[in-house]
Amino acid sequence: MNEKTLSGRTAIITGASQGLGREISKRIVAAGANVMLCARNYGLLEETEQELNSLLVENQKIFIKRCDVSNQEEVNSLVNETFEKLCGCQILVNNAGIYGPKGTVENQDWDDWKKAIEINVYGPVLMCRALIPHLKKQKYGKIIQLSGGGATKPLPNFSVYAVSKAAIVRFSETLAEEVRSFGIDVNSIAPGALNTKMLQEVLDSGPEKVGKDFYENALNQKNNGGTPLKLGADLAVFLASSASDGITGKLISAPWDKWMDWPKHLNELGISDVYSLRRIVGRDRGFDWGDV
Repeated sequence: MNEKTLSGRTAIITGASQGLGREISKRIVAAGANVMLCARNYGLLEETEQELNSLLVENQKIFIKRCDVSNQEEVNSLVNETFEKLCGCQILVNNAGIYGPKGTVENQDWDDWKKAIEINVYGPVLMCRALIPHLKKQKYGKIIQLSGGGATKPLPNFSVYAVSKAAIVRFSETLAEEVRSFGIDVNSIAPGALNTKMLQEVLDSGPEKVGKDFYENALNQKNNGGTPLKLGADLAVFLASSASDGITGKLISAPWDKWMDWPKHLNELGISDVYSLRRIVGRDRGFDWGDV
């Protein structure tokens, strides 16, 4: 995916200072977009900017800004500065997120639990609230949310992470319907099991806090290399580009779904609840005793 598929477009990418956020930023810049990158750690943002400068072509621009996405004033300032410096925005990648506290729910620090919700849920919602009026005016936009395994199955000892990631998928599905008539696509990405700082955070917490099975899986993941960052980043570029126009309201797995073929099946995707969060009833599993 080396074509300049995003030439002339502008993207805001949150949590862009390291890990998957940095890789997505790299791929989106390589695809030709102007970018406004934000994170809470300005020093790491400067390192990202320096790394990406070598990818710029003539008239392409990168700006960076410290921003806590859970702070409404800082979010509004970020969006306003993007429009001042880059004269518009078509793409939003909500990547900023944290695990939050680990362990059984009754033993987790409540202030830490609330802060994780503020970053993982309030943050993307605030970013969308600030940007959507602009996207509606231009009748086009791409909103890409980072979700993950926490949205699709229970995660014992990671309650706030699981809750927040499920919440953001349902928010994305709901938002997709609200803005569908404005040509705005909203999708969530499950990037796979990544070997990033968050994996090391799990290992540092130890099996007593995260659970023996989860800890051993994390060790195996570290040793095996995990899912390449490239897969999630390439999916983000695809969802940011015109190639994905009309694909909306979906939770897409970077390593498991054949998303490159989806533009051939827009009608089927549009009338189906595939790749979304839905309740499973008894008849879905062949039981004839639980529902009508």
